[in-house]
Amino acid sequence: MKINKLAVIGAGNMGGSIVNGIIKSGYMPASSISIGAPGEATRKLFESKGVNTYKDDRQAAKLSDTIILAVKPSQTKMVMDIIRPELTEEKILISIVSGLSLDKLSEMSGKKTRVFRLMPNTAISIQESMTCVATSEKSKDIISLVQELFDQLGKTVVIPEDMMSSATVLASCGTAYALRYARACMEGGIEMGFKADMAQFMAAQTIKGAAQMLIENGNHPEQEIDKVSTPKGITISGLNEMEHNGFSSSIIQGLLFAYNKAEKK
Repeated sequence: MKINKLAVIGAGNMGGSIVNGIIKSGYMPASSISIGAPGEATRKLFESKGVNTYKDDRQAAKLSDTIILAVKPSQTKMVMDIIRPELTEEKILISIVSGLSLDKLSEMSGKKTRVFRLMPNTAISIQESMTCVATSEKSKDIISLVQELFDQLGKTVVIPEDMMSSATVLASCGTAYALRYARACMEGGIEMGFKADMAQFMAAQTIKGAAQMLIENGNHPEQEIDKVSTPKGITISGLNEMEHNGFSSSIIQGLLFAYNKAEKK
């Protein structure tokens, strides 16, 4: 079982990145992908890559077995009204629209299509997204199909829908938090004598390496920290100074503050 025909409705930053990533991965040819109602510049760009473009969202949905909804929240109702006649029980509808619940998505689709709610992050542009998947779909084969598609664009995890706010803070907002740490390292590097471009490169590669160790080794962060923290050493003295100034506490507090704000929306 495989997705044969894919439609992406909304080819902005996220939608366009999904199309580009899938083409680059080789998961399916560009000729199997359709984009609905793009602007002229977008249409020409993707047509040059072999992607089918249609002025009518409904036509793109009609010719596809899987549809990704990647429009702005304010456009959702209008677009769903247009494509609803093409949403059958055999089709898969994937929404990356912020705040659009599965119940609402199911209601807007006519309560017959298999619906998924996904939350990728901006690293999808380089095929390194952490994408969270929520669905009421019971078929493990269909769920695996959606995961397989988005595994071309990074990594996926299936979570309960009521964990979406938490996932947004940790995996989507978390990109900004990680980048702010990178910026702080860069600024510290400049103070220690490196030029900005070199400090940025060194900080970014170090963060990338640390993250990759956690992914590949599966160790708790403290296990990896212990490997570089020698008695009376430089590493532990730096860590302790950061902790004295609230390093871990401020990160946790920031995450929880963002989570509480997300829950109120």
